[in-house]
Amino acid sequence: MTETPAHHPGEPHLGISGRLNWLRAGVLGANDGIVSTAALVVGVAGATTAVAPILTAGVAGLLAGAVSMALGEYVSVSSQRDAERSLLEKERRELEEDPEAELEELTRLYQDKGLSRGTAERVAVELTEHDAFAAHAEAELGISPHDLVSPWQAAIASFVSFAIGALLPLLAILLPPAPIRVPVTFVVVLIALALTGTVGARLGGAGKRRAALRVVVGGALAMAVTFGIGALLGVAV
Repeated sequence: MTETPAHHPGEPHLGISGRLNWLRAGVLGANDGIVSTAALVVGVAGATTAVAPILTAGVAGLLAGAVSMALGEYVSVSSQRDAERSLLEKERRELEEDPEAELEELTRLYQDKGLSRGTAERVAVELTEHDAFAAHAEAELGISPHDLVSPWQAAIASFVSFAIGALLPLLAILLPPAPIRVPVTFVVVLIALALTGTVGARLGGAGKRRAALRVVVGGALAMAVTFGIGALLGVAV
């Protein structure tokens, strides 16, 4: 299961960066759905050609995986949100207790970014006059108090991305005739993994070919292992 990378204090909440993180998490969630469901249905297909067991296993895997992803993401983002709220409350108290010291701290932060003392002071004063709490939270903590991540949104996004990914191998294993069911699923899944690996690498700024190859090899290995186990168990039974 892949979870969305948590935001840590000190890392700015940039709009485009945040959207890219969510998109990358969605791609990775879909990738998890593809691999886990493909391995499951191919394993069952190795043991039997009957459609009912394959369909049952595939639907169960889809729902269980999507729910697990959603719960994991909800817990993770809730913990992140609680930590951010705690830091914001501490910052709010410090502003109320010693605003002058906080203004000086904000000035030094802008000096550290390369502004002259005079410019840093003007920037700090103007931002403080506009919205002191937001200015300090964003500059000191990298947290926007008006843009905290929603655990429910994260959970729903994870559920949907996993379910969409899982549907692909489920349809691929059910639609073709029995003799070519497994080969078709292998081909469809590996193509899909190559695409998700490439997209994920591009969003993350990594090498596309190597990332795609890792995902494809991992998916192929997972399906081969589960198919072999299913075939052995099918013969034994």
